[in-house]
Amino acid sequence: MNPSSTESGRDAASSRPVTIMDLKHMKVQGRKITVLTAYDYPMARMVDQAGIDVVLVGDSLGMVVLGYDSTVPVTMDEMIHHCKAVRRGVRRAFLVGDMPYLSYQVTEEEAVRNAGRFIKEAGCQGVKLEGGAETAPTVERLVHAGIPVMGHIGLTPQTATALGGYKVQGRDMESARRLVDGARALVSAGVFALVMECVPTVLARAITETVSVPTIGIGAGPHCDGQVLVVNDILGLFDRFVPSFVQRYATLAPQIMEALARYAEEVRMQAFPRPDHGFGGGEDLLEALFGH
Repeated sequence: MNPSSTESGRDAASSRPVTIMDLKHMKVQGRKITVLTAYDYPMARMVDQAGIDVVLVGDSLGMVVLGYDSTVPVTMDEMIHHCKAVRRGVRRAFLVGDMPYLSYQVTEEEAVRNAGRFIKEAGCQGVKLEGGAETAPTVERLVHAGIPVMGHIGLTPQTATALGGYKVQGRDMESARRLVDGARALVSAGVFALVMECVPTVLARAITETVSVPTIGIGAGPHCDGQVLVVNDILGLFDRFVPSFVQRYATLAPQIMEALARYAEEVRMQAFPRPDHGFGGGEDLLEALFGH
């Protein structure tokens, strides 16, 4: 990162908190929206101070933090726990919590109750849920309850198996029409923004140009109103797999491994701790305590 970009991030981080109206104005003005995930307090602080507009506590934490094989096992309590930690680190960015699998699909009443936990217990300012037209009635119910909702269409990881696996969506007429219809239904239901994941660039551009809310792309090309990535991916901290649409801005895992190995070696070789890593005093207590 060059000095000018660092200063720009600091300037952004020092401004007032981001609101939904700010995001809408950014779309109108053609200013790109920056979104990143965060899962704990220290990373949330850094992401926020870098000037990122929206912080998403994604259910991707299931894989990159908790070690699950997918997002499906993630529970409401796990999401609330991590959202609370991130909330303590975020001051400027708009904070969104990801509703996990089966937290909103069973009944609308349960969806409202679970979404309310993100707002009331975790301090989130909005929630994100996956699905197109079939999810619109639930979105409308949440919005009616005063809960801001971010939609998510295209590849929806919670139901990837039903979509034929982790692959691009919208390459044939049927799935493309489903995406367009889903986007329109979600906007009509009241979403304040729309994530599009693994959608062909031309289709993502057409949807972006025809909906009134900001679109946030992830593997959906450069024409969306904003972009979102998993912070562990762009920092090179997660090496189980790297999606093709990810740009790595650092490769920190090898540096961390080297530091950990050096620590272990120095402890074993008695090179750490040195005398200056300890504290003086207490000599006058030895005779009373140990008789010498």
